[in-house]
Amino acid sequence: MFMRFFTELRQAKVPVTLKEYLMLMEGLDKAVIDRRVDDFYYLSRSALVKDEKNLDRFDQVFGHVFKGLERIEGDIAADIPAEWLKKMSEKFLTEEEKQQIEAMGGFDKLMEALAQRIKEQKERHEGGNKAIGTGGTSPFGANGYHPEGIRIGQDKGRHGKAIKVWDKREYKNLDDQVELGTRNIKVALRRLRKWVRDGAAEELDMDGTIKGTAEKGYLDIHLRPERRNKISVLIFFDIGGSMDSHIKVCEELFSAARSEFKNMEFYYFHNCLYEAVWKDNRRRHAEKIPTWDVLHKFPSDYKVIFVGDATMSPYEITYPGGSVEHWNEEAGAVWLDRVAQIYEHVVWLNPTAERHWDYTPSVGLIKQLVNDRMYPLTLEGLEKAMKELAR
Repeated sequence: MFMRFFTELRQAKVPVTLKEYLMLMEGLDKAVIDRRVDDFYYLSRSALVKDEKNLDRFDQVFGHVFKGLERIEGDIAADIPAEWLKKMSEKFLTEEEKQQIEAMGGFDKLMEALAQRIKEQKERHEGGNKAIGTGGTSPFGANGYHPEGIRIGQDKGRHGKAIKVWDKREYKNLDDQVELGTRNIKVALRRLRKWVRDGAAEELDMDGTIKGTAEKGYLDIHLRPERRNKISVLIFFDIGGSMDSHIKVCEELFSAARSEFKNMEFYYFHNCLYEAVWKDNRRRHAEKIPTWDVLHKFPSDYKVIFVGDATMSPYEITYPGGSVEHWNEEAGAVWLDRVAQIYEHVVWLNPTAERHWDYTPSVGLIKQLVNDRMYPLTLEGLEKAMKELAR
């Protein structure tokens, strides 16, 4: 089992070494932790993860191997003492709830029943006491009630009694090392280039060397400055909420942009631009950066790209205090207008299919604020956006 954990981490491109794996095994051999999954999770994460950008991939592999995150019929048996489970139930559950749990047959039976119902159910269900859905008293689903439940598709608990939380996610930093599904994204970004040779002469000038050697009759080495893309890019990524379903394509774009634009700065925001942005989503409440500082730091020749689905309440754009996370003294539209006044070249990339834009009023508002320079986050849309920025 542990060797499988190690190999799957390597396959997921988490850079773990054999030395670190052996150190983890030594810790387990010396019983430095109790026999609990949570303790093993923190021990293995401390031993195997060296960079926080790999935490999300580590969590996915850990869930896949030890918690059955992707498949219920795994071959891992939980080694939890029955006595411990009994004490937990006595502590937190009423007599009536205990009887309901006994009727279900315990956690193992609950997981078997879930597997069976996933196979049987092919559509959304709401209410009721059996199917996986919302509301109701079924032990599977979201926004309902059952003393021994498995929450699926709900952002937070309502009664605090679900045994297994499947869908808890924090805002996470985009991974700039992700492997692209297609090289076409890079090709599209390459349209935004302006080659110059400046700086120190460190690159061998082969043509000049050959010419100089032929003219002088001895080896005459010529150097020249490296050819660089002079384009400077400032990217703002919308993160969290409805953008969770677009993480993969945003990571691909982020990874491609990192490799194509050597002079690139990025920041995160949520839904609409306000008075502060941040660089690290895990510290987004503690380490915010004033938007004014960003606008004063980078000169007007920067190309600005917003990446977001623009899906929100119109009040979040047009009214002070409209933000869903804090009290914003100025409307989001004011800040977007300031960006447009400072930077001549601004585009908005929307990962939502263009055919759906008319159904969301906030998309129309954002599109207006960026002077109709909103493009779908597709290869064709990227090419059009880069062509616009290159003008």
